[in-house]
Amino acid sequence: MKILKSILLILLSMVLIGSIYAVASGRTYLFKAIWYNFAGIDDYQVFTNNTVAAAAPQPWSSATSYNKKNLPAPLLSMLEGLNTIGLLAVKNDSIVFERYWDGYDQASYSGSFSVTKSITSLLIGIALKEGKIKSLDEPIGNYLPEFRTGEKNKVRIVDLLTMSSGSDFDESYANPLSVTTEMYYGSDVYKVATDVNIIHKPGTFHSYKSGDSQLLGLLLEKATGMSLSQYASKKLWQPLGAEHPALWSTDKEGGHEKAYCCFNSNTRDFARIGQLMLDSGRWKGQEIITKDYFIKSVTPCMIPDEIGEPCNYYGYQWWIFPADEPIFYARGILGQYIIVIPSKKVVLVRLGKQRSELRINGAPAEVDALVKWGKSL
Repeated sequence: MKILKSILLILLSMVLIGSIYAVASGRTYLFKAIWYNFAGIDDYQVFTNNTVAAAAPQPWSSATSYNKKNLPAPLLSMLEGLNTIGLLAVKNDSIVFERYWDGYDQASYSGSFSVTKSITSLLIGIALKEGKIKSLDEPIGNYLPEFRTGEKNKVRIVDLLTMSSGSDFDESYANPLSVTTEMYYGSDVYKVATDVNIIHKPGTFHSYKSGDSQLLGLLLEKATGMSLSQYASKKLWQPLGAEHPALWSTDKEGGHEKAYCCFNSNTRDFARIGQLMLDSGRWKGQEIITKDYFIKSVTPCMIPDEIGEPCNYYGYQWWIFPADEPIFYARGILGQYIIVIPSKKVVLVRLGKQRSELRINGAPAEVDALVKWGKSL
């Protein structure tokens, strides 16, 4: 009994000390981080959200072969083992396959995590096309005053797109004290994203940083005079004929959208992003982004990465799949994917709660499996 009391006393003391530290240091986001423990696909329910309004929906047509082919047993086993909640395949502009698990359906909201980075990149392309952004070579200090002096003044928009800002942003998911955790659970993404130092010459060192994507979102607000949700609704979601409004999580009520992680939608509407990219930035003949911006988005940036090799797997916030043909995809940390296979005119969307730790040519194993399946459709 005395041992149990001692353990309880120690635990209570640790909680008290931790709480005092969180309040004294201003890191009150730690309460939420510890309570929720790890990010999940339904986190939009615990955050505030701005609505990305839809209008004049353009429903997908179903192919004559809709759901007539079963998933190969090995792929089905892999997907179910990784807690997949939705899988959709579009071929030649029509849905050929879709399946849902765990109570989710074609209209269920689900967090996309870093798939959002690819959406933010599209918005940059739209703002560039409209002239809201003059050039990708512009210093971001033209929009964000925190980047107008010193080494920070050398960071260009293109450096953010290619994850080569050279900042010291700590992309750590396990450390509750990291800026990544603070940006996710905290209430001031502007401060976290702009409060960085430049430790590498911008444009010379590729290192994946959510902070770079958040900066893209912040400068978009300045360039367009609109929130990301308003701009995305008017220039992307409505033109693409989304059937449902999306939810874009914010750092607080009336605050900034989390441009790097937190766009929430469903398989069918996420597939519109893939179809747009399959058609080189056009939707039903309407140019949404320029052909040049599309090409650069899915062309490897080839900037030396953390192991000193040219980055042949990342463009403008889009991943490039290693293959003999162009294949590219948007990717989220829990296995959210929008995969585009141009040669087969196929778009795949997979949503779920887990991704494989196994890598095949640098990509999660299920991406390789999904690409092979997509080519067979």
